[in-house]
Amino acid sequence: MSKETQKRTTAKKTARTTRRKKTQRKILLIVIELLVLFLLAIGLFLAVKLSRIQNDTSFNLENVEVNEGISQESQEIMEGYTTIALFGLDNRSNGNLSKGNSDVIMIASINNDTGEVKLSSVYRDTYLDIGNNTYRKCNSAYAAGGPEQAISMLNTNLDLNITDYVTVDFNAVVECVDLLGGVELEITDEEAILMIGYMDEINKLTKHNSKYLPCGGTYVLDGVQACAYARIRFTTGDDYKRAERQRIVLSAMVEKAQHSDLKTINSLINEVFGDIKTSFSNTDLIELAAKVFNYRLGDTTGFPFAKNTTTLGSKGNVVVPCALEDNVVQLHEFLYDDKEYEPTETVKSNSQKIESDTGFHQGDGF
Repeated sequence: MSKETQKRTTAKKTARTTRRKKTQRKILLIVIELLVLFLLAIGLFLAVKLSRIQNDTSFNLENVEVNEGISQESQEIMEGYTTIALFGLDNRSNGNLSKGNSDVIMIASINNDTGEVKLSSVYRDTYLDIGNNTYRKCNSAYAAGGPEQAISMLNTNLDLNITDYVTVDFNAVVECVDLLGGVELEITDEEAILMIGYMDEINKLTKHNSKYLPCGGTYVLDGVQACAYARIRFTTGDDYKRAERQRIVLSAMVEKAQHSDLKTINSLINEVFGDIKTSFSNTDLIELAAKVFNYRLGDTTGFPFAKNTTTLGSKGNVVVPCALEDNVVQLHEFLYDDKEYEPTETVKSNSQKIESDTGFHQGDGF
């Protein structure tokens, strides 16, 4: 082969290689552009969805109190968890999520390593310091000073370091359960009867036409039925059982949601997000949403563990922790597996005040 032919052959190979590299670069650029557009579309989708949630721009973390004196060891343990206050308001008449008695108070602890979520209801009639040395039913803290005071109430009485909250309206439960296609629960004969009055009220307010249950048994409850079940108070166990029913419904909803398709999840977002108010930013919510399918709901319980009831004049019938500091020790072990927790002086002082006001001491609870 002549030198001229070799040059032409080499030139052709070089040209083909150059064209191939150019084509590969074009393909790579197209892929990158498509990926960027896809990510932008996801970002826009999330932004539109999250815009339905009421982000609490007035929430000021500086107004949230945390007790001094929590040991370094316990602080480090709590840092391994994301702790969130969950409030449920019955503000059907005005849809205001900033004020009102919190009929539902729950504490959620998320283990950042394992994804396990533990829930503890705080009985709404629990006698605690709601702020400024004012002792009354703890559900009145939200009405007195909104979520900031309600979170402070939990932190100062229970030695917690909660900085974020989520508040949902009464209507959210009805809408959510219906969109999930109902939740399967076991109902007693007594509960089926007591649900009737609540269902009448909820049907009227939500303009639904949910049917009564004929008797006890296992049913797939619709939104009105599930909400009525969660509101039953007058059975054995009173408000303690009511809080347990709330956790049962919530657990069933979480399990159903985690096995739902994208269409159902999208419908949930569209309908329910408008009934939510939170201190979380959209960035925080996206981060939590990215992990939601890795979360696993673990044990649930009610606080206080050892308790009694009494009537305190105009303050009404209250739930008394027997004693507060002992119950708080149990709570830290439940939420954070902290077996060495020692109550702060604030909790001990509150415990003594509650004993003085009510006459109930350690060992008087059930």
